[in-house]
Amino acid sequence: MEKTTKRSTRSASRTAQTETLSGNPELDKFFYTELRDIYWAEKQLTKALPKMMQATTSEQLQEALDMHLQQTQEHVERLEEIFEAIGKKAQGKKCEAMEGLIKEGESVVEDTAEGSMTRDVAIIIACQKIEHYEIAAYGGLAQLARNMGREDITELLEATLEEEKQADLSLTEIAENDINWEAQTENNDLEAEEE
Repeated sequence: MEKTTKRSTRSASRTAQTETLSGNPELDKFFYTELRDIYWAEKQLTKALPKMMQATTSEQLQEALDMHLQQTQEHVERLEEIFEAIGKKAQGKKCEAMEGLIKEGESVVEDTAEGSMTRDVAIIIACQKIEHYEIAAYGGLAQLARNMGREDITELLEATLEEEKQADLSLTEIAENDINWEAQTENNDLEAEEE
């Protein structure tokens, strides 16, 4: 009789684990909440990036932001695939961090002169802050999905993670190769005019 009870308990435990991602309903809930958070963040970013593009002076920076806008739209689609894979509705949850980062980006545009390289420097830094947030979010979610044994989800998250890292590197290259120097020169030119 005792053996039957242990078998029933193990069987019920296995059934409960197959109904969840990780075998831990609380961890599954956290994973879903984090997916909703980054989903909301990506959707907001699709609205913010065009505004940033319009505010830039450098054609190279505009092109980099446009490319990232296209990738961001793909990130939204990948997240929708993940929601489908876990049997959940693709639904965003307001991401306070992304909201703050986007507001900060809008603020640096307002606080810098239109058509200046200084504004482009500010936009790059604002965008890199966003990239670093996304890198942290996707890196953590990918690792969690791997631990849950969901390679299908891990692959999707890692694909996005790599694109976020590449976007960050691209922004660094643009800043180091052109815009930071031009902003410094721009400032020196203004100082020379004032003398």
